[in-house]
Amino acid sequence: MQPSSHCHTILKTLSTQPFDRVFELDFSKAFDTVRHSILMEKMACLALPDAIYNILMISFFSGYSHCTNFGGNISELKDILASVIQGSAIGPSSFIVTASDLLSVHNGNALVKFADDTYVIVPVDNSDTSTSELMNVKSWSEYNNLKLN
Repeated sequence: MQPSSHCHTILKTLSTQPFDRVFELDFSKAFDTVRHSILMEKMACLALPDAIYNILMISFFSGYSHCTNFGGNISELKDILASVIQGSAIGPSSFIVTASDLLSVHNGNALVKFADDTYVIVPVDNSDTSTSELMNVKSWSEYNNLKLN
């Protein structure tokens, strides 16, 4: 996570609050489980030129399949419908687009996201909202085919 963003958010709330509750969340195999269909829905909402969306994005995430070879037996080909390539130039930004609609549900609370890590920051005055913030992240992650560690 970017320490400056995380620290800045906490220090900002600590200037008016005696303490914060900080929940550190990590998504298990996040880059491996992003569904292409959900990612494409979210990318379609961006102000991308049609050529970028249709030619680059759709073609980048389409047409891949895999099979398994075990003991000389080869399975039939199956389409790959989820995952972004973490080491690719487009992988991290694709995950950022996926996480772009994960927002806090209460004023004064903050979500700081970096790659597959998310921090829920709840000032003491909002302590009673901690559970609903965490349930929001849980619901969002289930919809987006992501599992919290």
